[in-house]
Amino acid sequence: MQQDIKQIIQDSIAVKEILLKTDPLLQTVSDIISVTVKAFKNGHKVLFCGNGGSAADAQHLAAEFSGRFYKNRKALPSDALHCNTSYLTAVANDYSYDDIYARLVEGTMEEGDILIGLSTSGNSPNIIKAFEAARTKHIITVGFTGETGGQLKNVTDYLLNVPSTITPRIQEAHILLGHIICEKVEASLFA
Repeated sequence: MQQDIKQIIQDSIAVKEILLKTDPLLQTVSDIISVTVKAFKNGHKVLFCGNGGSAADAQHLAAEFSGRFYKNRKALPSDALHCNTSYLTAVANDYSYDDIYARLVEGTMEEGDILIGLSTSGNSPNIIKAFEAARTKHIITVGFTGETGGQLKNVTDYLLNVPSTITPRIQEAHILLGHIICEKVEASLFA
């Protein structure tokens, strides 16, 4: 049993070691930090979306902005799109689950805002539709995916495709990258 546990930990470390050596991906993280700082400075918001564990990660990262990361500072306008269960269940019932995020993008976001979608496969229809809606409104999109980027890579401005096909390892890397973005954005805005 301990050997199995050690192997899982080693697999997680291996993914992070690849991230550490992938300069184009690290440059994308840096670019995301810059556009996020600019968006917040200009009074825009950063909204997140995901499904299942990725929804939990979306909510977690949004709270790092709207609450705090390290510093006691003013709240930043950030939230996860799935947090209103009345809305979520009504739209899923009356329209389609595929429309839950796109409708919120259409109704609550504006040019200059940022939409961050987490999808390990990159093929979640509701996130793809949200990114398509964002594109029509000139909203910046950031996709957190697995290795291939899935269909999301075709509709995202900034793609963080983690070099793995294993869902838990991808999600662990998403939180790492998300935490880096939150930490550096906060440090830049509240030096």
